[in-house]
Order: sequence, then structure tokens, then C-alpha cells
Amino acid sequence: MNFTRWSARLPGTQRRAAARTEQTASPDRRGEGSVPAARAEQLTDEPPSVPAVDELRVREVLDRVPSLVALVHGPDHRIAYVNDAYTTAFGVRPLGERAREALPELDALGLFPLLDQVQRSGKPRTVKSRKAPDGRSYTFTCTPVAQGDGKGGSDGRGVLVFATDVTDHAEAAERLRASERRQRETAVTLQRSLLPQELEEPDDLRVAATYHPGGTEAAVGGDWYDVITLGGGRTALVIGDVMGRGVRAAAVMGQLRTAVRAYARLDLPPHEVLQLLDGLAAEIDANQIATCAYAVHDPNEGKLVYASAGHLPILVRDENGTVLRADEPTGPPLGTGGWMHSSGSIPLSPGSTAVLYTDGLVERRDADLDEGIAALERALAGATGTPQVVCDRLVRSAGVTPDHDDDVAVLVLQHPARTGPDSELFRNAALELLGGVEAAPRARAFASGVLTSWRFPADLHDLGVLATSELVANSLQHGTPPMRLRLRRTDRRLIIEVTDGDDHLPRRRRAEPGDESGRGIAIVATIASNWGCRRTPGGGKAVWCEFALPRT
Repeated sequence: MNFTRWSARLPGTQRRAAARTEQTASPDRRGEGSVPAARAEQLTDEPPSVPAVDELRVREVLDRVPSLVALVHGPDHRIAYVNDAYTTAFGVRPLGERAREALPELDALGLFPLLDQVQRSGKPRTVKSRKAPDGRSYTFTCTPVAQGDGKGGSDGRGVLVFATDVTDHAEAAERLRASERRQRETAVTLQRSLLPQELEEPDDLRVAATYHPGGTEAAVGGDWYDVITLGGGRTALVIGDVMGRGVRAAAVMGQLRTAVRAYARLDLPPHEVLQLLDGLAAEIDANQIATCAYAVHDPNEGKLVYASAGHLPILVRDENGTVLRADEPTGPPLGTGGWMHSSGSIPLSPGSTAVLYTDGLVERRDADLDEGIAALERALAGATGTPQVVCDRLVRSAGVTPDHDDDVAVLVLQHPARTGPDSELFRNAALELLGGVEAAPRARAFASGVLTSWRFPADLHDLGVLATSELVANSLQHGTPPMRLRLRRTDRRLIIEVTDGDDHLPRRRRAEPGDESGRGIAIVATIASNWGCRRTPGGGKAVWCEFALPRT
């Protein structure tokens, strides 16, 4: 086939062809005595002229380029030309044959539909980094070409296939992707290992949580959650998000989560816990900040007391399906310093469900954050069932998929409304202590009557009365009015608590043989399963102890 009859439709081709025609039409006129051309070349100092690119034969150029070049023509893509590089890569290809049979490598790469499209549209198309049967990767550019006479019609159209070897780039990109996958797997493994493997199970709450890592290494961050039983029937609930991605964020998250558990054991108010965390976050990394919400549930109060460091608001659905959003107070994120956090509260009555979550659940690039929170409120309003069912439903309603662009943590808790036989296992009894010499005997009699009505075994009854006597005696000696005794039973434990108006916390100490006092707390710590004390929000303190109930 005459290769010169085909020309690529590239900018400037027609202009350069016209210029060559004009040059040919104006021959050099020499007069008599003119120097012959050969002689002129000998007399001039200028180097021999180099032919312009437009004057080079196209085939000579294409035969020398290292890229693979093939030219097909006609509706059935018959082979018009293949260059030396193409032959070296795939072997000799017969000219004039149908490309579908003679160029099986293009068929294996799925390029024939692209050739049809280029021939029909007259527009070039490119496919990047296709792996060929020879094991190397190529980027293919298919450019329409036409016969030099400019005639239209499918018989006069061809396609120039130009393949650039990008194997090195493809392998480097694959190594980079493999490295990113390993980093993501490391971050996810670290993240999951630092999250609670099993949630603690409070007596008065049912809880469930889930964590979904983002779909790429850049989307694996420092989201975390935790449930911490504080003793005395109280439970701390934590949700947080370290700003940043990858292993570093997960490592910082692990340090903050460990610190939260340590501070929680001090049974401090939520805002004091966040105050301590704020200082620690600045020490871990001055450039690393995190958001966190810390809440405490006390079954005797029927509410969540919480503090927030730049975190999203807690949502609570009551037993009627109405959703409340926890408002202020909200301080800046952890690690910013210079801010005094404060605590707020939101009702959590029996039959209520609360949701703590990170921004990956509600934040989208194309929507306002408030719209995402409002959508979560609507989903929560219709979500019923166990905490795990509610958790899964909220994640689905938010459209979280495996390739989500951010990680997501969700913590769901329910304060169940107990009726029937179940309600008999959760009972409360309280007595106001007026002081005086009759206060201790009255407290012992009250405790004995309550424990008898709850049908506890004799040994547990006696231990409960003894613990009540010691706690009340300690409060009468060291505390100030108002004083109160509270007994609470759950399906797993007996809790005895005494509150008074003095904020001095007792501590366990070793009493000398001659001491007349100082043994009360030591006795309680010896006979009880657990004991503790804390300051109360309105001033004063609460001292409590627990007894594990025998399993039936």
C-alpha cells in the first residue's frame, strides 16, 4: 500500500503541505555565468542544509521511533503498516489482513471497539496503561487518518495506533499502591487493636458500637469510642476523633483513649476529664488536635451529664420517638489549650436511646454539616430495636460504604424501660439521715428491712447491713448535712451509697492498734467487691460500695 497516500489529521499538516507545493512551483532561475551548485557548496562556509521535518518521509520516521505504531484502514481495519518496534514486540504481521485476526494482541486489550469509535467520530482517543500479552504495559493513542486526496467515506479512513511503553511507570504506580495498601492495613490493624475488643456491659444500659475504616489509607483516621463502668451504677461513655490520618492518628488515638480510662477512674465530672485530656493532647503533639465528647450516666438521675471538646452533638430519642439534640456547652478541640470546659446535661429516661458518633457519619463534601445531622435525627426517630440494630440502621441510612472517604465510629446506648419480672431485679430505696445519735441505728434498721424484702441470702444481708453502718458512721463523723443513704439493686449487684455535704474524700489507711477510728473504710474495702468515692456536682461527696450478687 502507498503509505504517502495517508496523512494524519494533525494541526498544521495542510499548511506545511501547501508551503512545499509553492516552493516546488517556483524553480531557481540562474543566468549565464552562474556558479554551479556543486561549486557553490565548495565555496561557502555554511554547513550542509538539513532537511526539515516536513521533508522527511513519514515511514522512515515511524520505523525508527521506539514506540509501537500500526496503521489500519477501512471498516474491517485491514493492516496497512506496522513499524519495527511493533514487530519486535509482537512479531511480523501480514499487511492487508484483517486486524481482528492478524493483530490478536489488540483484541486481547479490547481496542477494537475503540478503533470503530475513532473511525466513526474522526476524533482521537487514548486508553492508559493497558497490560499487553507480552507482559508490558502500554498507553494507546488512536488517531484518525485519511487518504491524501481528502476523499470521505469509510473506505478512505484509517486509524493510526500509537503505543507508548509505560511499564516502568505502571510498575512504579503498582508499587506505590501496594505500599499504600500496606500502610492502610497497618493503620486499620492498629486502629482496631486500640479500640475496645469487647464493650463493658453496664447494669442499667444496653450498648453497641461499630467502627468502619475509610476506603483508602488517607481515610483511616483516629476515631474511637469507649464504655467505662465507674462503679456505684454509673457509666462513662466516650466518643472521639483525632484529626489526621494513618498510623500517626491511630497511635495518638490510643494514647488519648488510655488516658480517658485512667481519668475516668477518678470519677471526675465530664468537664474536668476533658480539661485533663486537653493538656495531655498538647503534650503528645502540639500540632495534633482531637475532638471528644465524654458523658456520664447515673441511673438515679435519669440524664446524661456530658462535656464536649469540639465534637458533634449527642442525639437522644425518647420513648415517644422525639429526638433531642444536646446543645451547649461545647468547647474547642483537645490540644488547643486556654479554655475552661463546662458540663451540660440531656434527659435519658427509661425507654430512651442515645447516639454518639464521629463526623464521618454525617459530613459530606457536597452538603452542609447541619443537613447531615438533621438526616441522622430523622433516621434515629424511626430506629427501633436493640442497640446493634439501631447502630447498623443508622450506618446504612447515612450511605456508608466500604469505599467511604472517611472513617466512622458510632456508639449507641439504651436505657431500657423495665416492666414485669425484670423490674423486680432493679429496685431503689433511699433514706434521709437527719443526724444525731439515732441516725446510725435507724440506718441499720432501714437497710436490714430493705435487704430482707429483696430476699437476699443471710450472709449478703449481714454484709450489707455492716457496710451501711460503717459508711453512715463515716459520714456522721466527717461529713455535714444534708446526708442521705441509698440502696440499689440490679440483676448483678447490690450498691450502697451515702452522700453528705462535705467535699473531703475519704481514703483507706492503716489504723494503728491504739487508734479509736480510721477502720471504717478499711472494713468496707475488705468485705465489698468494690468501693469508691467522688465529689457531687452541687458540692459534697458520695461514698459507695458494691456487692456482687450470687449467680442463680
